[in-house]
Amino acid sequence: MFNKITISTDFKGLKLFKRGKVRDVYDLGDKLLIVSTDRLSAFDVVLPTPIPYKGSVLTQISRFWFDFTKDVINNHLLSADIDNFPAEIKIYKEDLCGRSMLVKKTRPLTIECIVRGYLSGSGWKEYQKGNSVSGHKLPANLQESQKLPKPIFTPSTKADSGHDINIDEAQAEKIVGDKVFAKVKDASLAIYRKASEYASGRGIIIADTKFEFGLLGNEIILIDEALTPDSSRFWPMARYKPGEPQASFDKQFVRDYLETLDWDKAYPGPDLPEKIVKKTSEKYLEAYKIITGKDL
Repeated sequence: MFNKITISTDFKGLKLFKRGKVRDVYDLGDKLLIVSTDRLSAFDVVLPTPIPYKGSVLTQISRFWFDFTKDVINNHLLSADIDNFPAEIKIYKEDLCGRSMLVKKTRPLTIECIVRGYLSGSGWKEYQKGNSVSGHKLPANLQESQKLPKPIFTPSTKADSGHDINIDEAQAEKIVGDKVFAKVKDASLAIYRKASEYASGRGIIIADTKFEFGLLGNEIILIDEALTPDSSRFWPMARYKPGEPQASFDKQFVRDYLETLDWDKAYPGPDLPEKIVKKTSEKYLEAYKIITGKDL
């Protein structure tokens, strides 16, 4: 079992490149070191209470999917094995083992690539206003959480802070160019189809997911994370029932709890009670086990 909790990472001699809501990224020249902490963000606020093992789950699930989908498109992963890391990183083995990835440095695209196979979240809210999602006209009278006739590509802007904004395909094409757009759209849909087929065989519905891509020279590759409980909605197939919100393996469980509080969704966030923390950690660990067939 990997380290239970890591909230923040500060390593002497390593250059901090970026500190995100969940991940700390270090610049190693032509490579990056991505460290997934156990911080949890909800409603764009990093909560004060960490979720045990969360960072390890995010890293190891991404590792699994990067390998599983590498025949669709190349990705940025060089190694997630601490023994293969440079010497200046190995000295922090105890803190990094299981929750870190050595990756290629790319120029990230400025859109996020979302694929929806089911009608949920912001897609469901938009559909209720006019039977469409990000410019995709959909049949009338669909229910919340209903499976779509076919998966749709619904890009968004990529905000360094605050909320991403859903956009249509034409807007995304203007941002990244027609050739790049066509490549990431096709790759996103292909990855989603392959991953969804695999997950369904293990009793999980991937309702939707978010991908990010970067340019390595002239090559477009998959970067960041892949099909994790933070970037996707995972639903247990056995409990699936269209027409209502679904049970979930992702952090929606925490969001639902927070919605019961008198909190304005502004910083600082509330502390989470022990029972919510424990249940959330169990959900992340269960997702990993079902997808990979292994205990973390």
